[in-house]
Amino acid sequence: MFDDVARRYDITNDILSLGQDRRWRRDVIAAVQPAPGERVLDLAAGTGTSSQPFADRGAIVVPCDFSIGMLRVGKLARPHLAFTAGDGTRLPFADGTFDAVTISFGLRNIVDADQGLRELLRVTRPGGRLVVCEFSHPTWAPFREVYIEYLMKALPSIARAVSSSPDAYVYLAESIRAWPDQENLAQRLTASGWGEVRWRNLSGGIVALHHATA
Repeated sequence: MFDDVARRYDITNDILSLGQDRRWRRDVIAAVQPAPGERVLDLAAGTGTSSQPFADRGAIVVPCDFSIGMLRVGKLARPHLAFTAGDGTRLPFADGTFDAVTISFGLRNIVDADQGLRELLRVTRPGGRLVVCEFSHPTWAPFREVYIEYLMKALPSIARAVSSSPDAYVYLAESIRAWPDQENLAQRLTASGWGEVRWRNLSGGIVALHHATA
């Protein structure tokens, strides 16, 4: 499915989020605070749009994704990045490899998200940090109703006009609606072994940034 959307993935996301995805990526970078020379894993990196800012700050970033199609598109656009194919439930890295790990809008798509969180913990050095950027639940009830209406009706319609695989965005809408809220995800992070778990809402809770420490 993700191979099919790879060609127009970045522009489709930009349109569907009304440009908010750029701000969310900046918030991820600010939360991770990558230092020059640090090793950063960007899981579910897709075409590497989320990875490039880490490299710009001097970090050694590894964009990792399950979709070969995404990696191919990314490698053509950013040949200097070390794109790596990997399953989120069985990451191809040694224990304690990374100073920081991050995943943006991809945790929902790992077949076993809790195992994915445990794998991210395994490859993070003691004291290292995690930032999860994921769709969540708007905090204001009236807005939440409007948002769900957009997800289930408007988003697939827009995707049909701009995406190379619009059916994938029907799955996207359904997966967002079914995803746990901020507090429940925090509990799953704690249960997976992460410490100092906290979160911050973005765009009224449409997206949440969860921070944790290994």
